[in-house]
Amino acid sequence: MSQAPVPAAWVALAHEMADTARAIVLRHYRAGLHVEMKSDASPVTAADREVETAVRGLIHDRLPDHGVIGEEHGAERADAEHVWVIDPIDGTKAFILGIPVFGILVALTRRGAPILGVIDQPVTGERWVGGVGWPTELGGRRVHVRECASIGAAALCSTSTEMFTAEEGARFERLRADASVTRFGTDCYGYGVLATGLCDLVVESDLALHDYLAPAAVVEAAGGICTDWEGRPLTIGLGAHRVLAAGDRRLHDYARRVLSGA
Repeated sequence: MSQAPVPAAWVALAHEMADTARAIVLRHYRAGLHVEMKSDASPVTAADREVETAVRGLIHDRLPDHGVIGEEHGAERADAEHVWVIDPIDGTKAFILGIPVFGILVALTRRGAPILGVIDQPVTGERWVGGVGWPTELGGRRVHVRECASIGAAALCSTSTEMFTAEEGARFERLRADASVTRFGTDCYGYGVLATGLCDLVVESDLALHDYLAPAAVVEAAGGICTDWEGRPLTIGLGAHRVLAAGDRRLHDYARRVLSGA
């Protein structure tokens, strides 16, 4: 059964969340932030925590029956029908270094499935928004993935080879070796580029649901496909950490076979 369109008021709220978060991030950007290391050895800053607190406040005030899952402050009402999933700064390492490929990620899920996604890059002023009933837009202009059936013609993006295990890395290398162009260091920005029809594949691993639910909604609302490496849809409950996004379903099918070892 198809999903009902996301209400316009909720899309407007997602924009307000991104506006609020953007202002906070820009205040801290290249401003000599103190960096802490979390238990998983990933970095966190005051900006991450401040953004998530502000976005959670908007959800509590406007939609108190909705749940929230955030990277920095955990889960509240995670069993609600509608749950917002927040990554206050996806690509914190890039943010710390002052490299504008990081982004603010906001996703809305319905019964665990992503139905709305926002990828916001505060420094460049770019914002991708898309979901059920809302074709992906970049800055108010509709964007769409491009056709590319052949790996030999494909442009591939990924954040880092360090995110792959040895086995995953070997499978990724088989795919990368045949691609036309490979670009690393893209964080969430790569998914926005894919949704805009400028690259063809994003392949990543070692991700959390905060990292992939918003990009999944954006990519699919732009006509693409975003799954785990086995081709399963990305949801809160799936527990996936390996993500494959493609603009062309024929290319996705090929990449899935390579990455899954089929």
